[in-house]
Amino acid sequence: MKFTPLLIVSLAALPLHAASVSFKKQTLTTEFVAEGCALADFDHDGHMDITAGCSIWYGPDFARRANFTPPSVNASGPTKTPYDPAKGYSDYFLAYAHDFNGDSWADILVYGLPGEPALVYINPKGRAGNWEKHAIFDVADGESPDLKDINGDGKPELLVHSSNANKPPAAQGKGGGQLGYAEIDWANPLSKARFRPITPKSPANDEKYFRYTHGYGAGDVNGDGRVDVLTKDGWFEQPASTKQDKDWVFHPGPFGPTGARGGAHMYVYDVNGDGRNDVITSYDAHGFGLGWFERKTDGSFIEHKFMGTTPEENKQGVKFSQLHAMRLVDMDGDGVMDLVTGKRRWAHGPSADAEPAAAPVLYWFQLKRDGKGGAEFIPHRIDDDSGVGTQVTTGDLNKDGKPDVIVANKKGVFVFTQQ
Repeated sequence: MKFTPLLIVSLAALPLHAASVSFKKQTLTTEFVAEGCALADFDHDGHMDITAGCSIWYGPDFARRANFTPPSVNASGPTKTPYDPAKGYSDYFLAYAHDFNGDSWADILVYGLPGEPALVYINPKGRAGNWEKHAIFDVADGESPDLKDINGDGKPELLVHSSNANKPPAAQGKGGGQLGYAEIDWANPLSKARFRPITPKSPANDEKYFRYTHGYGAGDVNGDGRVDVLTKDGWFEQPASTKQDKDWVFHPGPFGPTGARGGAHMYVYDVNGDGRNDVITSYDAHGFGLGWFERKTDGSFIEHKFMGTTPEENKQGVKFSQLHAMRLVDMDGDGVMDLVTGKRRWAHGPSADAEPAAAPVLYWFQLKRDGKGGAEFIPHRIDDDSGVGTQVTTGDLNKDGKPDVIVANKKGVFVFTQQ
């Protein structure tokens, strides 16, 4: 059975004019509880629910909130939730919904602070009490991990790298970073996932693939039907067989300025409709830059930057920083994927990074092709008082065929229902 993430909902809306795409904002909480969220019908009542942090808000009105696991606590004992947005970080960086144990009830995958375990919480199928917690990967490094089918078996893998994977405890935390992904044993899905490295162990990789590495993604770059892995520096080509661990062939980019920090999730998509897949990425999760890289017939890439450090770099005059989360979705129902992103508020507190006091905006960028091999992303503001966290989530909350947007970050948890 082909894997479809539970937060992705099939959309059948008729095409809409961009001007008619509007949203109703709902604030679920102004507490800092998480920087990522997921959607699923967790209680099987026919309505989509939202999970962020240790809580679930139940649809259709999201008025009922309940914890599926106890709040996080400090070593000294007191709870540390809600977290301090000016000084702290959450234990919930990203969340994904998927039926891990095959009982037809959506479970919750949580990526915590980079370097911490990837946790799966098993849905108790309506029974009261805390959900069972299972650490299925001990050291999940990187700031934009995902849940995607990498090896083509129709089931998802943990798109995550690790500096400590397959190491004895005494050696953990001492370098050895490798890029890769983790395969889940679907005969025993709550056991430890097997890390599949795609780069060699080397001192250079210790520096390159560390706990807080930015910019990571997966998609079929060269059109051979196999999913490749991307970083800000280039892409790694999946071999014909992944039965044995071996290094994947690296094709240099870079996807962004040379030496840049790297952005958030990276996407592979045919932006201009020429039949070749391109790369969409932000340049710096704590700075500026957003663009797409057009793949030419010879395999090289041409950069198309459409937002930078000044409004003049976007012909619509839009500029914002700290694009730490992105999502591709067909927002206007025209059959072409659009881009949702925004500004992460106070990633490192109120006085760090680029423009920490600027409005935490949330935008969708409408992809328009000109039919001649050209394309542009046209910005449309959704909100100016929310932004993104380390994840932005989309899905059809009310079954009207239109994608909605949900974010959790240091401002709170917000729902934007398309009208």
